[in-house]
Amino acid sequence: MIMRRQILALGAAGILAAASPLFAHHSWPVSYGNLVTVTGTVTGYEWGNPHVMIGLDVKADNGTVERWNVGGPSTSRMAGNGWDRNTLKPGDVMTATGYRFADGQKVLRLEKVLLSGGKEMFLYGSR
Repeated sequence: MIMRRQILALGAAGILAAASPLFAHHSWPVSYGNLVTVTGTVTGYEWGNPHVMIGLDVKADNGTVERWNVGGPSTSRMAGNGWDRNTLKPGDVMTATGYRFADGQKVLRLEKVLLSGGKEMFLYGSR
């Protein structure tokens, strides 16, 4: 009986350990007191779940090019805000506004995007 309980406990621990990345991905480690805006050229547009991600080359104040990753919610949530797999393509210029990762990485949890033609796109509903 004790052996069976140990096996069940180990199985339950294994299931929880395997599922922890699923729970963790919903929590963006951002600083909500630090809204950041960057303008850059799209280098990639990953239309997929759990988060749509966009690669940006951003020219820094010192003239160097920084690689940023900016992302939003799931494809279904973004589609509800007017996005689709053809909204962006490499070479497009956009301005991204969002919350930067608290550890200083060049990663933003997007709130809105301004496309080069002046169209404002939201990710989590209009504000």
